[in-house]
Formats: sequence, structure tokens, C-alpha cells
Amino acid sequence: MSLVETAPPTVRPLRGSLLRLVRSELRLVLGRRRNLVLLLGLALVPLLLGTVLFLSQDTALDGQGPGFVGRVTGNGLFLVVASLFLCLPFLLPLTIGIASGDAVAGEAAAGTLRYLLTVPVARGRLLAVKAVGALTFAAAAVAAIAVVGIVAGAAFFGLRGITLLSGTTVSLGDGILRIAAVVVYVGLSMTGLVAVGLFFSTLTEVPVGAMAATVVTAIVCGVLDQLPQLATIAPALLTHHWLDFAEFLRLEPDWGVLGQGLALQAAWVAIFGALAWSRFTTADVSS
Repeated sequence: MSLVETAPPTVRPLRGSLLRLVRSELRLVLGRRRNLVLLLGLALVPLLLGTVLFLSQDTALDGQGPGFVGRVTGNGLFLVVASLFLCLPFLLPLTIGIASGDAVAGEAAAGTLRYLLTVPVARGRLLAVKAVGALTFAAAAVAAIAVVGIVAGAAFFGLRGITLLSGTTVSLGDGILRIAAVVVYVGLSMTGLVAVGLFFSTLTEVPVGAMAATVVTAIVCGVLDQLPQLATIAPALLTHHWLDFAEFLRLEPDWGVLGQGLALQAAWVAIFGALAWSRFTTADVSS
């Protein structure tokens, strides 16, 4: 007897419903005009930064700027890093906070959430579908900065071997791999914020409130992380390891530090994911 014959008759319909729900959610998240505008805004950051730095070459301002900005004119690969560095404190959390905070609350505000719950998929799985959509958007947000950054960097300044923070120069191939690792690390660093957004999104039927609470959480964590008086709790703050992507620009990255950053995000995902699941699976949905 085949596995198809022995499988419960509900398995295939449930799986089909779930896949259709995932596809529908991705089309909704990636096709929504507001989200496309947000992605466009992020993509403009490396383009505008590259243009400004290109026009200021051969002036007294050449090579100046915060973080990695001063290195961009010497190597276009650094435009990706500089753009991520500038977007991390506010623009990237704002964009991701809007999308994740709207995931459930937006459906409730539109009056479509109760209809979604009629689909033969458990609430926990429906929340997982919403999480997939929010995580996909977060990945798209980081990718938008990276793709435009590397294209603009190549066009304005060219691509060549990277001079690391230690002063050692590595090949172009190694440099591209390191930049790719930076992009992946930044993307993974946004997963905790997505979980926070989903949790707040299950608490209210007002999307703006969930969006604001998510963004404020990131900002408050960033501010508290700067206070030396709170050094004891700093390692547990959401934003504490966001800038540790710079480890990939050292000759020998500190994998312990990078591991701590990813473990911190996993902890935030576990805690706020569990809170979101608990709230969403027990809430009385009326809209």
C-alpha cells in the first residue's frame, strides 16, 4: 500500500490550503503599494549616498564621513556596508516595523481577519504564514539596499579587493563573500524585530499602533544600549549586536561575537513568537 493511500484524507487539502495561503500572503506583502514605496525608499539610500560621494570626489570632503562612508570612494563594495550602517539605526527598523506591525492588525482593521480564519488552517499555522510574509519583506528590504548598493558602487567607484579593518587587503572574490555575509547577518538581525512586530500586531486592531510600538521598541533599545549605566542589561537588548557585522571585515572574524548576536535574535524570536502565538490562538476575533 502506498503512502498516498495510507495518508489521512485531510492532509492534502490542508497542505494545499496552507500553500495557497502562503502564496497569497507573499503577493499581498510584496505587491502592496505602501510596501513597494518603502522598498523604493530604502533602495534610494545607496543611490543617493553614492551620488553625493561621487560628486564630492577630489574635494576637501573626499574620504570623510561616519562609519564606513569614508571608504566608499576607494572601493564600491563599501557602499553596501555604508548604506546598511546608515539605515540600521532608524530607516530599516521603521520599514520592517511597518510591515510586521500591519501583518495581523491590518487584516483586523480591514475586517478580513475573521474570513481568513474560515480557511481550513489552524490559527498557529496562519500566524506562521503571517511571519513568513513579514520575514520575506524584511529580507527584501535588506536585499534592496544591498543590490542597489553594489550596482551603484560598481558604477561610481568600481569594485576591487577590500582593505580590511586590520589593513590587510583581500581579493575581490573574498571581498564579495564578506559583503554577502554582512548582508545575511543584517537580515538575520532583523528577525527579532519581526517577532516583536507580530506580537504587537496581535494585540490591537489599529495597525498604526502596532507599527509605532514596534519601531519605538527598536529605538528605545538603541538608546538604552548607549547608556553605560545600563551596561549589565545591554547584551540582552534587541539592537546590541546589530553593528557586529563589522566582524566580517576583520582578517579573522570573532565567531563568538557573531554567534552571540544570532543567539540574541533567536531568543527574541522565541519569546515574542510564543507571546504572539499565545495571544493569536486564544483571542476572540470579531473583525
